[in-house]
Amino acid sequence: MRSPLRPREGISATRLRAPGGNQTHSRQHEPVPATVRDWLLADFPDSREELDYIADPAGGGLVDENGRPVTLETPVTPGGFYFFHRIVPPEARVPFDVTVVHEDEHLLVVDKPHFLASTPNGRFVRECVVTRLRVERDEPDLVAIHRLDRVTAGLLILSRNPGTRGAYQRLFQDRKVDKTYEALAILPGDFDPAAFPRECESRIEKDKGTRGVREVDGPINARSRIEFSHVVGTYEGDPVGRFVLTPHTGKTHQLRVHMLGAGVPILGDPVYPHDLDQDPYDFSHPLRLCAVELGFRDPLSGEERRFTSGIKLKV
Repeated sequence: MRSPLRPREGISATRLRAPGGNQTHSRQHEPVPATVRDWLLADFPDSREELDYIADPAGGGLVDENGRPVTLETPVTPGGFYFFHRIVPPEARVPFDVTVVHEDEHLLVVDKPHFLASTPNGRFVRECVVTRLRVERDEPDLVAIHRLDRVTAGLLILSRNPGTRGAYQRLFQDRKVDKTYEALAILPGDFDPAAFPRECESRIEKDKGTRGVREVDGPINARSRIEFSHVVGTYEGDPVGRFVLTPHTGKTHQLRVHMLGAGVPILGDPVYPHDLDQDPYDFSHPLRLCAVELGFRDPLSGEERRFTSGIKLKV
């Protein structure tokens, strides 16, 4: 459902669904509070001071799914959607720029730098590719149609046209996009180039409350191809190799976990093999992982398209 509120300062409005209603959703069977105030206070007890801002037409601009203004004393529509802007504090700038690789009437293809989130995520709402570019280019309709981890660099595709967005999103959903990554890793003393290329298959799951994922027993849900290319230099006296990675599925941290499993964890990884709990504003040791190529058959024109990153990984 598209928000009736336009993004403000590049930031999309928050969407919430009320309990109850006749349609199936996760809160359908919960009791329906009498008023919007009762509902929001129950869900967000620490946001009492923000409620007046949310309901102020000049502040959060609270509306229902049809764009009608709503007050805190309005009765809750069971199962209804509500939209509003929240207070978003300033953020220190991540000191790296986004580079445009390609643009047309439908797509904007950019090189995302290391340390900059793709979309609003946790503490980074203003400092992400989508929010930045919406503001800098005055394009409130920009939406990322896939994601890269904040610490991963490389190609990111954004949709400029809501009318054609679904066609491009389906390419990623249906795994019809060819993706190629480059990674650098320290080579262990017993490294054997003959062990590559290697097809990695495993089941990856995420534990609640942790940043990392792990490989567990069970049906395979993650597949990657790892190819060793050549030695590119040394890091603190150890040889560093270049690897070409091809993900066949799109699980969180898949390439990072499969490189770890292959005995060559990616240089600069703040989570694997050990979570270093790195300060997000520590830019001294980037993850040497980059999305270097994206290719697909255009769903509108039928032409084969391929984009190449201008980012070069350095030891």
